[in-house]
Amino acid sequence: MQWSELGLDVASGEDLGAGRVGGARIGGAPHEIPDPANGGMIATVGWAGAEHVDVAVSAARDAQREWVAIDVRERARLLRRIADDLRASATPLGDLICAESGKRLEEAVAEVHFSARYFDWFADAATRLESDYYETPQRRFVVDRKPVKVVAAISPWNFPLSIPVRKLAAALAAGSGVVQKPSELAPLSSLALTAMCERLLPRGLVSVLIGDGAALTPALIDHPDVGAVSFTGSTAVGRIVAERAAKSLTRAVLELGGRAPFIVCEDADLEVAVDAMIIAKLRNNGESCVAANNYFVHTDRYDEVLERVRSRLAGVAIGDPRGADTGLGPLIRPREVERFTGLIDSARSAGDEVSLFGDLPADGWFAPIAVVESRADSAAWSSEVFSPMFSIRRYADEAEVVREINGWRTGLGGYVMSSDVEHQFRLARSLDVGIVGINNGAPNTPEVPFGGRDDSGLGREGGLSGMLEFTAEQTLSFAR
Repeated sequence: MQWSELGLDVASGEDLGAGRVGGARIGGAPHEIPDPANGGMIATVGWAGAEHVDVAVSAARDAQREWVAIDVRERARLLRRIADDLRASATPLGDLICAESGKRLEEAVAEVHFSARYFDWFADAATRLESDYYETPQRRFVVDRKPVKVVAAISPWNFPLSIPVRKLAAALAAGSGVVQKPSELAPLSSLALTAMCERLLPRGLVSVLIGDGAALTPALIDHPDVGAVSFTGSTAVGRIVAERAAKSLTRAVLELGGRAPFIVCEDADLEVAVDAMIIAKLRNNGESCVAANNYFVHTDRYDEVLERVRSRLAGVAIGDPRGADTGLGPLIRPREVERFTGLIDSARSAGDEVSLFGDLPADGWFAPIAVVESRADSAAWSSEVFSPMFSIRRYADEAEVVREINGWRTGLGGYVMSSDVEHQFRLARSLDVGIVGINNGAPNTPEVPFGGRDDSGLGREGGLSGMLEFTAEQTLSFAR
């Protein structure tokens, strides 16, 4: 494979290093990055150590002083240039995402374009950081927003470009430098992104460290020049990050695990609902924090919904994510296959009906799995499945469904299918979740805030809120 135009000369077999700091590659103990589709090695990277953290943060701190001194309109122009560069590199960068994560190529290219939109949006948002003015009979006040110190951006493997970009573009728009710590499972996209940023931004403003999160994350959070940590990952690890951040009073933005409910109401348009059911489940091979997790289907529509879904998925092509006709690719690692197999075994042991919506190909690949009338004590129902599994129940009492969902404390995303506008609003607003897709299976966009409630996180990414997370207000009080 050749991604030389991205600054990654993988075809030569050269070690890509443990990250990029100040425009230079850093070294570390080598680790192989396998292709999820075939297990073959696609690249070798190093692993950075805690000793590299100070170098990266110090470089970002120094570059941040230069960055904030640049006129905001010029900073916005540079962010738009990065957006343009992303779009110009959509084909090779999409191929890179596909290779390291197993995401279908069509979706991977779309992720690049989606990432470019974040830079466009935050370029515009940066110019809206204006001072506020207030007056009382005794005083005049000016309230400014200043950037926090360096932002540590810690991201997972399932969206290896768009999640880092969502953090990076917001922090840059606010005026902060950024040190990225991508998942060691899929770090190549962040390497390419950093190389792209280095061509336009002050040297050291954006860097990336690859390695063990248990070593790098605490060192980043504890660094005195890190003002905020933005973490996307599991709730369990998010709690550890939050506790560590609390000790150093480092601001924490946490986008954590979800268990998205998908409600098909009695008055739903079933063609619309089934389209959304499939998109919300199979996007990114089911490995998404806002993937539909628990399906509630009104009892009067239950049989027809199942039949429609089975019919739609019976011929789904499962295989190499690079294939033009592929509808479902691989899970990222064998351990995820083992976890998924365990969920299926647990469902069968609990007495659930388990069946395939499609044909099962070679070992390690999975057709969409239906767990019908899943029991509450089944792991297939009570956990975040993060896989192409449809856990489905019928319901008759909508209020009971809402009570159950709001008792989960995993309020990241959800979905409501109804053809009645008043019903849509009433039901969606009754759910304790951060974002609700109403008659659509892909609710997020760069222009709106994204984040969870309760055990699904703190703070917001995206939208104007996503930039303000990386700013601190300063009030100037003038005597009249």
